[in-house]
Amino acid sequence: MPALIDGINRSARKVPTWVVYIVCLIPVPYLLYLGMTGGLGREPIKALEHELGEIALQLLVVGLCITPLRRFLGLNLIKFRRTLGVLAFSYVVLHLLVWVVLDVQALDRVWADIIKRPYITIGMATFLLMIPLAMTSNNRSVRKLGVMWRKLHLLTYPVAILSAVHFIWLSRGFQLEPLVYLGLILGLLALRVPTLRRKAAA
Repeated sequence: MPALIDGINRSARKVPTWVVYIVCLIPVPYLLYLGMTGGLGREPIKALEHELGEIALQLLVVGLCITPLRRFLGLNLIKFRRTLGVLAFSYVVLHLLVWVVLDVQALDRVWADIIKRPYITIGMATFLLMIPLAMTSNNRSVRKLGVMWRKLHLLTYPVAILSAVHFIWLSRGFQLEPLVYLGLILGLLALRVPTLRRKAAA
């Protein structure tokens, strides 16, 4: 097992982050192709919204896995954590654009839905919380903000929880999949509690 982990770590160090961007963005043109050719079913816009939003949530979960993997298994993928965060934000932006431009198609209805529909309110709040994270996901911000950068990026935790709640709330009836995402997120955050307590006490 240690030899396998060392091999993965060596390979990961050789992979540039732009490769991760390209690979993770491949679903976008594929989903657009499916939408235009009838591959997304009878409601392609709703299906496209759902797929883009779920990919964003999956990227958030994968990003949350990186620290526990390094701590408990020695698997060091930390160089990709910010990349995954930016990708998650990118998918959220696409998710939002599909909803606004293709689904709702009217600015007054957008505001009305944000106010009247709780799951959309939560989704929009999540998007707003992600903006400062995306804007500071670069080396210059890390150097300039210093310790404040780490504190700011603790917003990743409520973002992940709210994203899962948004998914649960918009799902019709009892759906196991959104609950699984929430359970994974809460479990991954629970693993961080001892470390956060030690830092708070220091």
